[in-house]
Amino acid sequence: QVQLVESGGGLVQPGGSLRLSCLASGTISSINTMGWYRQAPGKERELVALITNGGNAAYADSAKGRFTIFRDNTKNTLYLQMNGLKPEDTAVYYCNYHYISSFVPNDYWGQGTQVTVSS
Repeated sequence: QVQLVESGGGLVQPGGSLRLSCLASGTISSINTMGWYRQAPGKERELVALITNGGNAAYADSAKGRFTIFRDNTKNTLYLQMNGLKPEDTAVYYCNYHYISSFVPNDYWGQGTQVTVSS
């Protein structure tokens, strides 16, 4: 069982920055992928960025050049540094933990943290 707790969301002006954090606890697999997803009102949840346990990252086109995903495995913490925020970035951001056990995929989600970009 894995528990995920996000933090760091809030209200920020366009062009501003925020850093989101996700603390993972419980039984952590040595091989896993973590990511950030977001969901705006009336929209489907979408991928923002992914990172492997080895630190390889991938980004959605909307995040490239502005967002950086990184992790501190010694603290079981995932981060998303968001710069140059735009109103369209407004959404609830969710932390995801993914691993495969005996060829069976498993996913865990946090409660989410609200990011609002507005003047």
